[in-house]
Amino acid sequence: MVVKSTFAIYYKLAILAANMVLSNFGQRFGRGGFRKRLSRFSMNKILGLFSHDIGIDLGTANTLVWVRGKGIVIREPSVVARHRKTKEILAIGSSAKKMLGRAPAIIETVRPLRNGVISDFDATAAMLTHYVKKVHESGRVIPRIPRPKVVLGIPSGVTEVERRAVAEAAVTSGAREAHLLEEPMAAAIGAGLNVESPEGIFIVDIGGGTSEVAVISLGGVVVGRSIRIAGDEMNEAIMNYVRLKYSLLLGEPTAEDVKISIGTSTSSKEKFAVVRGRDLETGLPKSIKLSSSEIREALAPTVQEIVRNIVDTLEETPPELVADIMQRGIIMAGGGSLLPGIEAVVTEATKVPTFIADDPLTCVVRGCGRILEDLSLLTRIRTTRGM
Repeated sequence: MVVKSTFAIYYKLAILAANMVLSNFGQRFGRGGFRKRLSRFSMNKILGLFSHDIGIDLGTANTLVWVRGKGIVIREPSVVARHRKTKEILAIGSSAKKMLGRAPAIIETVRPLRNGVISDFDATAAMLTHYVKKVHESGRVIPRIPRPKVVLGIPSGVTEVERRAVAEAAVTSGAREAHLLEEPMAAAIGAGLNVESPEGIFIVDIGGGTSEVAVISLGGVVVGRSIRIAGDEMNEAIMNYVRLKYSLLLGEPTAEDVKISIGTSTSSKEKFAVVRGRDLETGLPKSIKLSSSEIREALAPTVQEIVRNIVDTLEETPPELVADIMQRGIIMAGGGSLLPGIEAVVTEATKVPTFIADDPLTCVVRGCGRILEDLSLLTRIRTTRGM
């Protein structure tokens, strides 16, 4: 009762202050649409004092949430399970991922983002709303109200329509402001690189749906490519390889587990993994043993396509920046850069030293977090203002 009464007093004071401001403006400018917009703006500003500002890496495979002053608090798969007819949300994140390929017909398990962009707006909005509310759960006397300022990392090659869809999804989830930050820039900031320096930075971010290749200088992307070949295509390559060679049908979660456990890009100590699936010839269950050399063979075309785009980007880079890159090297981030040996493949193809950033999985969300910590940086780099 004490918590509710205290909160009620603060809330009434906030409403009273907002009404006083509105009445003054109403006398001068009338009581039309301007007053409604001002009312919404004022309330969002006031409620923003009681909410957490958050940075979100809205990835195809995983969603990471960074809270100002706390760090990364949520790391969940980007999966939503809902009732097929009523569209009621049943599970989000890890619990929903466990349902992939196992749920009954009445439950549909969807990945709301494909190739780094929103493919299911309602599911994305529900997922963001869930995480925003989860961040603001607390036992404080004055409860947090979900009206955060949000910085979201998005692929650099998305269209204006896709950008607006991401911003609208954030606003629908309760955000008072939504700023969109290109993933290569966010990854470079999260890796601790000085993006405002005139010296060139070559960043490669291999995620679940897209691979971002960019040369950054003076707070902007000088040369960049966004290709829709990344971790999902690696999983699909393993599934296709096993289906063609062994006539065995694997599920995507199994292929991902194989990639993580024995996947490699270069020759190394042989590892093995047993996988189980459905035999395409008999329709019966079947298990086989896969080796790391077979997975390397399956992943080779996908890895080479990513490397080819890195080489093409390097060829388009101005000579002065190339000299900087040769001294500083190529920095790799994202979950795809954890594939053993991939940095050696890039080094061999480009003749430039290649390094993997510290904790590459969280580079983008840490970059979004640093933007929130230093709001002046938000104005000094090229960002896309949302809504």
